[in-house]
Amino acid sequence: MEYCPECGGEMAYDLNMKLYSCRSCGLTLKYHEILEAKRRNIPPREEEEKRQERREYLKWWLSKKEK
Repeated sequence: MEYCPECGGEMAYDLNMKLYSCRSCGLTLKYHEILEAKRRNIPPREEEEKRQERREYLKWWLSKKEK
């Protein structure tokens, strides 16, 4: 389930138009536009922390495979 980047309402997919539309505010977006809006709303600091966690996990996971 996708949620509206503007109001947080549920997004419904319209097969005919191939767009997501918000049931609350009526905003219509393509899927890649929803993803882009989410990416822009994440603070850069938080995004960098997530990348660092992924790198650390990968390093840990690879170290377990070497043994």
